[in-house]
Amino acid sequence: MTLADVTRASVLAAVEEFDRLGRDAFLKSTGFGRSRAYYLDYQGSLYDSKAIIGYAHGVSTGTAWGPANFSGGDKTVAQRLEALGFMVAFLPNPDWTRDEIILACDLVLTNGWRQLDANDERVRALSELLQSPAIHRGRRNPDFRNPAGVALKTYNIVADSSNGNQLDKLVRQEFQDQPTEMQALAARIRELLREEAEAEPVSNDPDLDEMSAREGGVTLRAHLRRERNPKLRRQKLADAKRRGVAIACEVCGFDFQRVYGDRGRDYIECHHRTPLHVSGETHTRLSDLALICSNCHRMAHRGSPWLTVEQLKALVATSSASIGTA
Repeated sequence: MTLADVTRASVLAAVEEFDRLGRDAFLKSTGFGRSRAYYLDYQGSLYDSKAIIGYAHGVSTGTAWGPANFSGGDKTVAQRLEALGFMVAFLPNPDWTRDEIILACDLVLTNGWRQLDANDERVRALSELLQSPAIHRGRRNPDFRNPAGVALKTYNIVADSSNGNQLDKLVRQEFQDQPTEMQALAARIRELLREEAEAEPVSNDPDLDEMSAREGGVTLRAHLRRERNPKLRRQKLADAKRRGVAIACEVCGFDFQRVYGDRGRDYIECHHRTPLHVSGETHTRLSDLALICSNCHRMAHRGSPWLTVEQLKALVATSSASIGTA
């Protein structure tokens, strides 16, 4: 008997039984654990692929398969389902980001540097928060950041083993060195996560693609969203013109209109001088914004810590001087 014995009708029978029992009861009755990456994607619902195939094999042949009957991996099961005309979703759990680890480490700190149980209300609350689309967008598997996963992360942070995740260790050390500052950052990330669900999404951007693991995505997206507020940008440009200031980069002096003519008129980016995770949610004054070119904007956000306009300007001046004397 092989996977070839499984028919489309038997898979549909397995889906029906899965829906009747519910996921946990179906997995228990078939002896399978939860899928880690491959799921049968049927009519908008996700089903654990090996458990479905194991039950379906029993419907087709009279002999149900358990975990020990599978010689191939999950991908082999996925291929059989696709051969029968089904869709298969590959949805592995993504690695924990710095933002997420900060929140888990904050939980451990408030618990006296002890791990927390999956049934702890604080773990359940963090699980619910992390399941928002603010950090990981798109479709996720059914176990994404569930309470068991969050509880396991608190264990990993507490264990601090030599084989552990390096980012876990880095964030843990930061909490030990700067507990007050890191707890404040955790509070800010929680606030931003709640706001993110209601905010307009920020499109893909090189700043996000190249940001270091240290920065974290939530604070950077909030920072970019503020900088791209079209009303603030118009006000900043109007203010610069009233004061007779050239619409040019405050760091390197690049003037888009001078280089590109009318096509470059009023083309410049706004940069918030103080990172949002440092300043918090405050009223933005025009003096808080700097007009800088696209290249300098990306260099300001590249790496950690972010460079101020003054630091970046000094860097440009030093680099230019060294090139001139070369």
